[in-house]
Amino acid sequence: MIAVDTNILVYSHREDVPWFERAQACMQSLAEGSEPWAIPWPCLYEFLAVVTHPRIFKTPTPLGAAVDQVGAWLESPSLSLLVEGRGFWDYLSAQLAVSGVAGPVVHDARVAALCLAHGVSELWSADRDFGRFPDLRVRNPLVGVGA
Repeated sequence: MIAVDTNILVYSHREDVPWFERAQACMQSLAEGSEPWAIPWPCLYEFLAVVTHPRIFKTPTPLGAAVDQVGAWLESPSLSLLVEGRGFWDYLSAQLAVSGVAGPVVHDARVAALCLAHGVSELWSADRDFGRFPDLRVRNPLVGVGA
């Protein structure tokens, strides 16, 4: 199962970013496909915070439009949302120990732990910070062959 990080969500939503077309195609292939895919809940919260933030985008996405976008992703029948459950702390504490992260990057450890706890085979992200979590396979679908 492929999981999607916040930056891919943002890039697929914001037409004013350089990776928009490629990210939108990636998200469309997941959302319209029959293979299971996932979004960690913290990535949805972060998506809403980023696209509606006036210091990040000169013209931020109106909250209603951002909420509608999340709703559209949630309509995909092959989508799973990754949540913390019993035993999650073991995954998170292991990722914190192996990576040694602190501060804001703890969010990335949380996303990595959610992916590992749910058996995600690959996280799609443009964030190189995920390289700090050696147990998680990460791929940037926006670069490479065909990009």
